[in-house]
Amino acid sequence: MVRKIVLSMSVSLDGFIEGPEREIDWHLVDDELHWHFNEWLGAMGGFLEGRVTYELMAAFWPTAESDPASTAPMRAFARIWLEMPKIVYSRTLEQAGWNSTIKREVVAEEIRALKARPGGDLVVGGADLGATFMRYDLVDEYRIYVHPVVLGGGKRLFPPSRERMPLRLAENHVFGNGVVLLRYERPR
Repeated sequence: MVRKIVLSMSVSLDGFIEGPEREIDWHLVDDELHWHFNEWLGAMGGFLEGRVTYELMAAFWPTAESDPASTAPMRAFARIWLEMPKIVYSRTLEQAGWNSTIKREVVAEEIRALKARPGGDLVVGGADLGATFMRYDLVDEYRIYVHPVVLGGGKRLFPPSRERMPLRLAENHVFGNGVVLLRYERPR
C-alpha cells in the first residue's frame, strides 16, 4: 500500500492561513482539538516541513514537555514532534536537529519514491511547502481545520490556479470550540 501525502492546515472562514502581519493567534486549539491532533499525527510516518514551520516548531516543542505552563496534550505532542522523522525543505538552513534531515528542494520523483516506502502517511506542514506539493500534484489528502473567524486579509492556503481540482469529502467533524475539520481526498 502506498503512503499518502496529507496537507494539514488551519484556515479562517475566509480562507486565510495567517493574518496580514503573519499572525496565527486566532487559532482555537483547546485540549479536545490538541488531543485530536496528537492522535492522528502520532500515527504519521513523518513530517515534511518548510524552514519557517520547522524553525517555529523547533523554537517551542523541544522544551514544551518540561514547561509547567504546557497542558497534558502539549506535553504529549512535544514527544511526538521530537521523535517523528522530519524532512525539512530549505535552501538556507545549515542544520536541523531532532530526527530531521534537510533537503534543498522538492523533487517529485523523490517524493513518489518516499511514498512507496513502508510506513505511515506523511504530513506536509507550511504554506509555501504545501503550495509546492500542490503544484507538483503530490497531495493525496487535505485536512482543513476551519476556525470560526473572518480575518479579512492575509495569506491564502490555496495559491491562484487555472486548474480545477476535484476532491471527495472523506470526513467532517465539528469540535466543541467551533472548529470544523473538513478532510478531502484526491480521487486518483
